[in-house]
Amino acid sequence: MRRSYAIASQRLAQVEDETALVTMFVNPDASERKYLIEELKIDEHTLNSALDPDELPRLEYEPEHVVVIFKNPRSYSAADRFLLKVMSVGAFLFNDRLVIVASEDAPLLEGIRVSRVQTPMDFLLRLVSRSIFHFREHLKVISAISDQLQDAINTSMENKHLIELFTLEKSMVYYLYAIQGNGAVMDKLKSSAAKLKFSTEQLEFLDDIIVENTQCFRQAEIYSNILTSLMDARASIVSNNLNVLMKTLNIITIGLMVPTFVVSAFSMNVRIPFQEHHYAYWIVMGISLLSVIAFMSFWRYKKW
Repeated sequence: MRRSYAIASQRLAQVEDETALVTMFVNPDASERKYLIEELKIDEHTLNSALDPDELPRLEYEPEHVVVIFKNPRSYSAADRFLLKVMSVGAFLFNDRLVIVASEDAPLLEGIRVSRVQTPMDFLLRLVSRSIFHFREHLKVISAISDQLQDAINTSMENKHLIELFTLEKSMVYYLYAIQGNGAVMDKLKSSAAKLKFSTEQLEFLDDIIVENTQCFRQAEIYSNILTSLMDARASIVSNNLNVLMKTLNIITIGLMVPTFVVSAFSMNVRIPFQEHHYAYWIVMGISLLSVIAFMSFWRYKKW
């Protein structure tokens, strides 16, 4: 799927012009791939790398364009079951346009401020900045989900919530890897500022992006360390909850055995006390009730 965008009235608007400032290809089909390879002279291997979720973020220089591959969070769905993954995004920077290639339709361009965008490089920097924003928003969601799972684990006797928390911890590994890779690309962009002919304003904005990405990485690292360090404790909580349940069931079972024994003793087909008494039934029931009270009192005295 192909979409073109231009800046009109300080807003990003979708247009039909093939030579617009920004052209985005989402999961390009065979004809679109042919256009990218033959018309825009994009290397086929590089194009496949931009669509590979496991590809390393990197910066490359081609004769007619610059290649920037970075990471962005994938859109989450209920089928993922708390597993949040990342996707690769390829940005191909030409002199007069920016071509973006992604494997799935993610909100890459939503919320980008284009008031000061004048060149494709300006848009690329804001695109990378928006990716950092997406990671930070996902980290907030992970923190909220983690808190909910903790509350559920405190009263749960199943491994379901513990497995979900482990899946969330696995997601943090993907995010740490992706954010760190994006940081390496930004550092390389800064070191190549003279070659890419960065303006003073662009260089200052890139410095701000690097700081934001570093803060995002530290935040993700803290969340990951917290999840990792408390996994054993939460597993112990689940085990302890199960032990408490077994203890309660044992109390109920033993408590029922005592009056059952009394009633069974007076149900024998032999001569027993009170069998001729007018209130024999109520006497047996009273003895059963007293046995339960005595058992519960002894249990509380022992603080079991």
